[in-house]
Amino acid sequence: MKLQFNKNIAFLLLGLTVVTQACNKSFTDLVPQGTTTDANYWKTETDAIFAANGLYEHFSDDNMFGRGLFWYVNASDDMVTGRTDAGSAAVRNFTATGAESRVNSMYKKFYQIIQRANTILDRVPAMDIAESTKQRVLGEAYFMRGYAYFYLAQYYGDQRAGIPIVTEENMLETEFVRPAHVSENFTQIEADLLRAAEMLPLLTAYGPEDLGRANRDAAYAYLAKTNLQWARYDASKWSQVVRYCDMVTNSGSGRRLIDTDKPEEDFASVFYIENNYSTEYIFSVVSNKIRGSILPAVLFENTGYGLYNGWGYFHPTLELYNAFEEGDHRKKATILEFGDEFTLFGQDRRYYSSNSQTGFQFKKYMQPFRFPQEQHLNPNGDYPTSDLNVPLVRYAEILLMKAEALIMQGQNGDAEINLVRNRAGLPPIQGATMTELKRERRSEFAAEYTDRHSDLVRWGDAQAAYAKPATGRAHVTKTDPASTYSVVEVWPARRFNPSVHHVWPIPPQDVSNAGIAQNEGW
Repeated sequence: MKLQFNKNIAFLLLGLTVVTQACNKSFTDLVPQGTTTDANYWKTETDAIFAANGLYEHFSDDNMFGRGLFWYVNASDDMVTGRTDAGSAAVRNFTATGAESRVNSMYKKFYQIIQRANTILDRVPAMDIAESTKQRVLGEAYFMRGYAYFYLAQYYGDQRAGIPIVTEENMLETEFVRPAHVSENFTQIEADLLRAAEMLPLLTAYGPEDLGRANRDAAYAYLAKTNLQWARYDASKWSQVVRYCDMVTNSGSGRRLIDTDKPEEDFASVFYIENNYSTEYIFSVVSNKIRGSILPAVLFENTGYGLYNGWGYFHPTLELYNAFEEGDHRKKATILEFGDEFTLFGQDRRYYSSNSQTGFQFKKYMQPFRFPQEQHLNPNGDYPTSDLNVPLVRYAEILLMKAEALIMQGQNGDAEINLVRNRAGLPPIQGATMTELKRERRSEFAAEYTDRHSDLVRWGDAQAAYAKPATGRAHVTKTDPASTYSVVEVWPARRFNPSVHHVWPIPPQDVSNAGIAQNEGW
């Protein structure tokens, strides 16, 4: 049965409660309560597919990939908080407790994904349904469990303690502990993703109705991302990063950069609606005008010049602007500065902002705003979703992860870096070092969930980067695109303690409910 996963995800996500009642008042005390479904469920192929659809419900959650996890990305030197907000400021200043409304729900919501996956892995194997459907649904469950644990491990686990491991085998237990080391989480994530890769089809095997589901390339990609994080603790994992990146490249799905030798357009087009499922796509937040990610509007001018309800958060810093090389076409595709020409709702205009703290706006996700509002935007400006999917991992990251892993093993990563540079209109380099690699990642992934803050932490660069204030441009006349400006400090230097702030605090409610220890120092 075709459920029109991609086209009708809005309606699927509204009806998932039948398979999501296994949690008590807070899932992250990790004790399921009652039955998962009524006695008549888990009978048909439709039941299994519908349960799998529930694994993606968080795509439409503002506090997940709408802007929730972006509060962590916002800790980097690439951006500052665009509006006065004590909770988000505490996160950015590393003074948060984890109880802040901006960040206190993500931990439990990742465990809700895990709970749904565990229920599928417990119930679906015994179902009398088509084997092909069974394998795909189980593959989706293994993938989404590994995916959820990846983010939990990246944000909350370290060499002092991992995060609780709950699977279909122990999900009925009443007590859980934190593993002694986050490597135990990475081991479990790797096992889940390898199982997923065995069961899932290539994304090119999906019909239009199923685009957006977990796929084999996505499993390989998250295996590479997992080992990239793992290599902080075990240098032997660099070779695994290379291995899994090559598995994406050689999978047969034709993953490659969008590169038509038009650098002034190619990078920008990665973030066009028509390229939601291009050759560069690996895994994204599926979105449409009714349900999905609000991130593009979150980055848009506050109140949208009176035309649409932009939210005006997350403004690029002058430091990010200056980090791009001369001639890098990614700069104009990523950042709007005063005087830049752009199209808004069918009208050509020049950029200015009375909202931006820095004199800049992120442009990367602006394509839906080029057209008449009814074409690609939610008519409800209080929930401003669009038809643009927000990438979580794309092929450029595969190339740059492989390049980094090769460089860290004393090998040459020029071929991979230069593919990315060529698309941006930059000349090739020889003998690329980690300095060049870091610059490429920053230029390529600004304002993406690839997460520069996490990069700076794992490289050991965060303390020095955050000891410098963030700056921007203060324009004399904020409504004049040609206004002169002066450079000003927009966020003071911050104190980053690498022995504490390399992880985030687990929300206190979840610490209490689960009876686990908080991350040290928070």
